Amino acid sequence: MSQFGKIITVYGNMVTAEVDGAIRQNAVAYCCRSDGVRLMSEIIRIRGKKADMQVFEITRGLKIGDKVEFTDELLSLELGPGLLGQIIDGLQNPLPQLAKKFGRFLDAGNYLPALDRTKKWDFTPLVKSGDKVRAADNLGKVPEGIFDHFIMAPFDAQGEWAVKSVKPAGSYQIEEEIAVLEQGSNIRKVSMIQRWPVRIPLGIYESRLLPTVPMVTKQRVIDTFFPIMLGGTYCIPGPFGAGKTVLQQITSRHAEVDIVIIAACGERAGEVVETLREFPHLTDPRTGKSLMERTIIICNTSSMPVAARESSVYTAVTIGEYYRQQGLNVLVLADSTSRWAQALREMSGRLEEIPGEEAFPAYLETSIARFYERGGAVKLHDGRKASLTIGGSVSPAGGNFEEPVTQGTLKVVGAFLGLSYARSYARRFPAIDPLESWSKYKGQIDPKKVAYAHGFLKKGKSVYEMMQVVGEEGTAIEDFVVYLKAEFLDMVYLQQNSFDDVDVACPPERQKKLFEMVTQILAYNFSFPGKDQARDMFFTLTERFRNWNYAPWGSPAMLEAEEKITAAQAAQAAQAAQATQAAQAAQAGETAKAPQTAQTTPTPTSTSTSTSTPT
Repeated sequence: MSQFGKIITVYGNMVTAEVDGAIRQNAVAYCCRSDGVRLMSEIIRIRGKKADMQVFEITRGLKIGDKVEFTDELLSLELGPGLLGQIIDGLQNPLPQLAKKFGRFLDAGNYLPALDRTKKWDFTPLVKSGDKVRAADNLGKVPEGIFDHFIMAPFDAQGEWAVKSVKPAGSYQIEEEIAVLEQGSNIRKVSMIQRWPVRIPLGIYESRLLPTVPMVTKQRVIDTFFPIMLGGTYCIPGPFGAGKTVLQQITSRHAEVDIVIIAACGERAGEVVETLREFPHLTDPRTGKSLMERTIIICNTSSMPVAARESSVYTAVTIGEYYRQQGLNVLVLADSTSRWAQALREMSGRLEEIPGEEAFPAYLETSIARFYERGGAVKLHDGRKASLTIGGSVSPAGGNFEEPVTQGTLKVVGAFLGLSYARSYARRFPAIDPLESWSKYKGQIDPKKVAYAHGFLKKGKSVYEMMQVVGEEGTAIEDFVVYLKAEFLDMVYLQQNSFDDVDVACPPERQKKLFEMVTQILAYNFSFPGKDQARDMFFTLTERFRNWNYAPWGSPAMLEAEEKITAAQAAQAAQAAQATQAAQAAQAGETAKAPQTAQTTPTPTSTSTSTSTPT
């Protein structure tokens, strides 16, 4: 039952209203302008008869004394078939339909249902009358793209229910009744649509599992050195222009997951527009169809009200939990959580709460932890395994990883992919810093071998810093070769060319083959007469390995590149052998001359005296 109150304060996107009846925390309210427009808001604090609300629209036009309608429903989403391929905002309004109905310049107070009420879906029942079901048990299924979308028993159903009736196979709209459940005298009619509050985790499963299956991103530096697990969490902090958005987009295209949900939370409109333009034209490497058929994009740009940023991240993770409940592997990408944290800071300031570090709310770390903890790998009641992986980008000012949002994120995630401005400036992409990043997960390659290769990066960094002081001429040839090996590993393995059709995505079997070839080079004991010869050799190896990276798997070009790599190694070994033989011959010649010199040298006698007499 709705309650009504009146506005007593308007402060930016925060509105305070006075109400006499009972209201609910986090419930939806509508601020009614004098022209009849209703602005959706959420109750974020209750103080006696006063309710503080964050409004998801621009509050221009609201006045003191305007009416407020309070509802009993929490901020919730519509969940059902038809979500895949959609472009929505943080309140789940379908943006293309809004633009078609109201024009490209949207006025406040316009809302549309997220799911199409007119489309019919081919329903196949999976239960029959008399069967016993519980919450989230499958009642039937409909095809949605390449997946079977299961129609489940209501998520809020308590205990065991009996199926009283179920519709036969056929085409139905999502609001039509497809089953009736009974529990004693209680009757529930079930359609294809469910509603679920965004702030309450959707976790109806038998058990939570430890993430053990790697999420293959086909990015070598991630899969090998800093792996991510299905059901794990990771963050990508980095300064502006370091490539966070591009890295997330490449991951969403090539990661081996079923569903990708992209939440553009407070990003610049230009980046969001680029995503919207590119994704409908991208081909899914798994199916050959449009990538949008298994993608959902949630748009809340920096020009939209700050309250909508907060709702967008919760909308993304709630939809992700729903598709995990379908038995699928879901990836949620939030770009960027720093803008979300800024929205929390702005609302906290308007609520006059005690500020924490850098004026962020004192509960910032708790809010970040609650968001990432909603990910995870689970075992459903029917035995299927599913996962929700969450990756969030962080945009610290000036690339300072010591600021509160980055530090609060590092405490809860399982992998840290720190981007370096120096690497991006040097055009070394992906610009993940291999010496700053870390992962708690185990990847597909033996950790001992990975640690061995990673050790060259550390040693190469030390030699490089030493060379900045003493110069190349003051560096020993052995140390210089270590530096060249580190650069070689960086160039041919850590870096990938996103503009190359082959190198943009490196499958696991290709990664293992390349890593084996690279570690052979790292372990080989090279012998060079000088630094110029060493530099030339590693330059040749780098170019031939790059040609191998650009060659399709199993193609003649790939085999030819392997032959050239082997030939280069053989040529260097032959040169080293010749140099060794020449050195040995020269040493043998010097040894042979030594006795002759000793025989021709006159030996002074102890009886020789001086011919001069001192005066």
